[in-house]
Amino acid sequence: MENDPIMKKVVGSIVESNERLMNSRQEVSKFSKIVPALMKKGLDELNLSMFSPEIKQAILTALGEEYRRKGNLSEAVKAFVLAGERSKLNDIAEEYERLAQYDNCIEAYKMAGNHTKLMEMGMRCLNDGKLEHAIKAFIAVGDVGRLIEVGDQCMAKFRFDHALEIFGTMKDKRKLTELGNRCVEEKQYKYALQAFSIAENRDGLNIIGDSCLREEHISMALEAYHLASNEMMVQFIRENFQD
Repeated sequence: MENDPIMKKVVGSIVESNERLMNSRQEVSKFSKIVPALMKKGLDELNLSMFSPEIKQAILTALGEEYRRKGNLSEAVKAFVLAGERSKLNDIAEEYERLAQYDNCIEAYKMAGNHTKLMEMGMRCLNDGKLEHAIKAFIAVGDVGRLIEVGDQCMAKFRFDHALEIFGTMKDKRKLTELGNRCVEEKQYKYALQAFSIAENRDGLNIIGDSCLREEHISMALEAYHLASNEMMVQFIRENFQD
């Protein structure tokens, strides 16, 4: 075996790999002592391009752990993202969840690519009535079915702003038209205008224009007719209701 060239090559490769690992650990150990100084400089100002990927990752991970220990979770997230430490991002997300900082929790799970936890968060927030957070979780995971379910709940609870966010993000013209009609019924013309505009529904926009004109909301009527490309009514308003 001592004279086997293949075995020699394999052993040599293992030795070389171990030497690189030991050297990296020694280098990291040196830099771990100046982590406080690196933190003071700030992540945005650090230049670690001269180091090997292994050392760079280890330094960023050490920084992230120290930021986390000191309670600066936002900087810890940034450091772990740069280090590619997905498992540690999941740990930070769990800390955010314990602190009831759901927006930050969802964002951390999103950066970790953890769709399972995002779905869990979305369902929990949905069941707890935290619709805004449920929306963010389901958008992050791209669950269309759940988004429509939340959007329908938002409409039923008169949370037209959230419903508009959902259906607008999805570019679902059918649901946007449904939302627009519901908003017209409730005289929520601002949201109706946005919904019909995104849906490119000229009939709906003209309905808003007619309703607003009857109720003497002249500026809103003018905007609706303009978006509907109804030049006749635009001209009518300008010549009869504007100085």
